[in-house]
Amino acid sequence: MNPVRKKRLYIILALLVGVGATVGLALSALQQNINLFYTPTQIANGEVPDGVRIRAGGMVKEGSLQRTGDSLDVEFVVHDGASEVRMRYRGILPDLFREGQGIVALGRLNEENVLVADEVLAKHDENYMPPEVAQAMDKAIQAKAESAQ
Repeated sequence: MNPVRKKRLYIILALLVGVGATVGLALSALQQNINLFYTPTQIANGEVPDGVRIRAGGMVKEGSLQRTGDSLDVEFVVHDGASEVRMRYRGILPDLFREGQGIVALGRLNEENVLVADEVLAKHDENYMPPEVAQAMDKAIQAKAESAQ
C-alpha cells in the first residue's frame, strides 16, 4: 500500500473512532437523564424498575390530600380510573394543584410502593391535561370496561 493511501486510511479510522466515542458518550449521558412515564395501573402492576426516577401522573383523588400542620409534607392519592398510587411530596405545591385535577410527579418509588416526589407539575388551565395522563386514563377506562363485560 502506498504511503498516501495508508495516511488516508489512518485519518478515516481516527475519524470513525472519534465519532463512535462521541456518540457513545452522548447516549450514555442521555440514558442517565431519561424519566419514563408510568400510570398508576403500571405502578400497581409492578412494571416500574427499582431505584429509577420516574414520572407518574393521573388525577388527584377527591378527599385524599393530607397536609401536616407544621411542615411542608403532603400526601395525596393519584388515580387513572383503574388503579391508585399514593404520593408524598415535601415542598410548596403549584398554585394550580387541587383535588380532581391532573398532575405529573417526578420521583422514586419506595419499599411501600409510595412515590416520593421531588417535583410536582400541575396543569396550567382547566381544560388542559398532560397528553400522557389523558392517554393513560383512556386506556385504563377501556380496560376496565372490557373486563366488566
